[in-house]
Parts: sequence; C-alpha cells; structure tokens
Amino acid sequence: MQVGLIGAGNMARAMARGWGDPVLCSDSGSGRAQALVEELGGEALSNRELAERADLIVLCHKPYQLAQVAAEIAELAKPVVSVLGGTPTVQVQGEYRNSPVFKLMPNTPVEVRRGVIVYAERDPDPSFVLDPALESQVLELFGRLGTVVTLPERLLEVAAALTSVGPAYQALLAEAQVDAAVRHGIAAPLAGRLVVETAAGAAELLASRGYDTLTVRREVTSPGGSTARGLDALERAGIRSAFQDAIDAVVRPPNRDAR
Repeated sequence: MQVGLIGAGNMARAMARGWGDPVLCSDSGSGRAQALVEELGGEALSNRELAERADLIVLCHKPYQLAQVAAEIAELAKPVVSVLGGTPTVQVQGEYRNSPVFKLMPNTPVEVRRGVIVYAERDPDPSFVLDPALESQVLELFGRLGTVVTLPERLLEVAAALTSVGPAYQALLAEAQVDAAVRHGIAAPLAGRLVVETAAGAAELLASRGYDTLTVRREVTSPGGSTARGLDALERAGIRSAFQDAIDAVVRPPNRDAR
C-alpha cells in the first residue's frame, strides 16, 4: 500500500521514520517534505499529484486546512486517514464524501515503533459501511508503528490526553529527576541514562503485571523505607492533583482551537 502524507511536520516525520519506506509527501511551502525525501527517499509532490499516486492518503496538515486540502483532492475518492487533532471523523467525512475515512491518533514514539495509536471506532452509520478488508490493511499498517488501541470516538480526547501528550510528560518527569540527581553530584548524561533505563524497565514490568500499578509500586516499597519516604514527598508535593489538572486542561482547553 503506497502511503501519501499531506503535511510533513513532526507527526508526519515520526510516522515516516517508523515505517522506514520511501515516502510520497507534500507541505505548504516549508521545505519539510523535501527534507523528509532526502532522508528516506521518495518524492515531494503537490497535494494533487500525491493524491493521484497514493493508495492511502494520511492527512497530517493543520486542522484549519481541512476544507482547503479537500477542495484539491476529495474528488479522487481515495481512502483517507486523519490524524488531525480536534477534528471529528464526521467533519472529515463531510469533506471527503466519497472516501472511506479512518480517524487515528498516534503519538511521537511511532518514530521508534513504540508508539500508541488510538483508533476511533465509528458510530454505526447504515449509509456508509467501511470495507473490513481495507480497515484491516490500515490497522496493520499503523500496527507497524506500535500498539493500536480501538476506542469509541467519544473517548478519543481523553485517550489523547494520556498518549499524545504523554511523551512530553515523561520527558518532563525524566528532566526533573535528572536535575535532582545533578544537584547531588551525578553528571547529567549518566543521570539521564539511569532515569530513562529505569523508566523503560518499569514500563516493561508494569506490562508484565497486567498494568497493575499498585502491585508494582508495593513490590518496591518497604514499610518505612527510602521508597516510602520518596513517595510520601511526591504525594505531599501534589503529584496526583497535578496530573488531574493536566488531563483536565488537555481535555477541556480554554480555547479549543489552541492545540
């Protein structure tokens, strides 16, 4: 399946690197498409040229460009995947009336094939039935980039508040720990390695325990021990309420266009 990426920003680049194949891509004049082609091979094309040659079109442009891009290519009736934030499937389908439309929300670790890709399950619509074989192909393609999780579309924004922004949160947590270790005498590169490798191992352990966070936490927390004291300090600093506030801010931003 020949994929065409309309838009060549951070997410498009992460997906293209994860797939590792020569790309068909376009941009709105930034030069990023050509840079991606120079890295991975393929061709930088206009939106129209790309849509004519691709088997599957992935919309990676800015959400406000939806109608403008659709006016150029919708008549070609190619299958479309939207990774546009804050843009429901029904809105994309309204612009691509004759195309099967899939809504997926990947995060940036797709670049190293460890991403989480949330697939928005469409509400039943007797007027438009997706081809199961095509759906399977699309999910298999994105499955190469990490773990695909299917959810009702009404839960997509909540899921994205965990997955899409999650790499930034993890980076901030790592940075805070590195800074604390540097203050106590460990060089930043070594502290970074210790923190990141510990996080990677903890993630594997959590997965092996069926994502039972309480069990994993208790396994390393001896009564009155150093871990208990550290956890107490984090609780007193408000770590739980901080993450509650963060997910609220992402799911219900003051200006829904500011993403």
